[in-house]
Amino acid sequence: MLWTSPHKRPLPPTGARTLLMGIINLTPDSFSDGGRHMGVDDAVAHALKLAADGADVLDLGAESTRPGHVPVSEAVEMARLLPPLLAIRKVLPDMPLSVDSFKPEVASSAIRAGADIINDVWGGAHGASARYSPMCELAARLGAPLILMHNRESVAAPGMFWDSFLGDMRRAVAQAQTAGIRKEQLWLDPGFGFGKTPAQNLECLRELRRLCALGFPVLLGTSRKSTLGLVLGASMEARDAGTIATNVWGIAEGAQMLRIHDVAAMRPHALMADAIRKAEVGGCGGSGLT
Repeated sequence: MLWTSPHKRPLPPTGARTLLMGIINLTPDSFSDGGRHMGVDDAVAHALKLAADGADVLDLGAESTRPGHVPVSEAVEMARLLPPLLAIRKVLPDMPLSVDSFKPEVASSAIRAGADIINDVWGGAHGASARYSPMCELAARLGAPLILMHNRESVAAPGMFWDSFLGDMRRAVAQAQTAGIRKEQLWLDPGFGFGKTPAQNLECLRELRRLCALGFPVLLGTSRKSTLGLVLGASMEARDAGTIATNVWGIAEGAQMLRIHDVAAMRPHALMADAIRKAEVGGCGGSGLT
């Protein structure tokens, strides 16, 4: 079965090609483009550009998750999120929209305002007990797809990364399914840049197939992250080459959706990586032309 929106809005099918999730940060302090799209008009203009560039999903976030960020209340987050979300839904009535929040009340308000997908950077663990996850219960009740991102308060000890990482992801999946979320409504995200050392970020990406082997579609978000800057010795503005390289690697390892800032820059590389992975030629008809 395909994943489905609570609003019965069609969601892009998985497996045919790599999907592109365009980022819309509605914050003053996000690490890459904080403050650029906070106003309703600016957010709508950016959404229209991402859609024109080929985004399959738009991901709206109203609280920064960068290292050292200042947490905000539910009220502040919703005040930032809901007006742009409503305006974007009006101009893009068929575009799948994701809400990037770990707070159930924010996610619930966003779904009521027209969002289709919940993207939780704490993988359903915020406010959760061993047997109960408020976010998972909410997603199950609303019938909303839930993206479970890996995150930890502290990094895994050297030599224990994969046992710790896969154990965390299996527990998140089990909690979601116990809450009643159907398998086809779940996505996994390795959490590149969250709760890991730079070396662990790269190790997780290098063997992303081990996460894909759990049997759920995987979203990958490496776009402009600090690990890329460390490897390349590059400023924020010069990390797009690293973004492209890590995402192409991720496609080869099995990622089915990429969360990115620059959809136009990434799209041809994703198409080419898909063609290599499937050994298929798009519009050339296998003519043998060079």
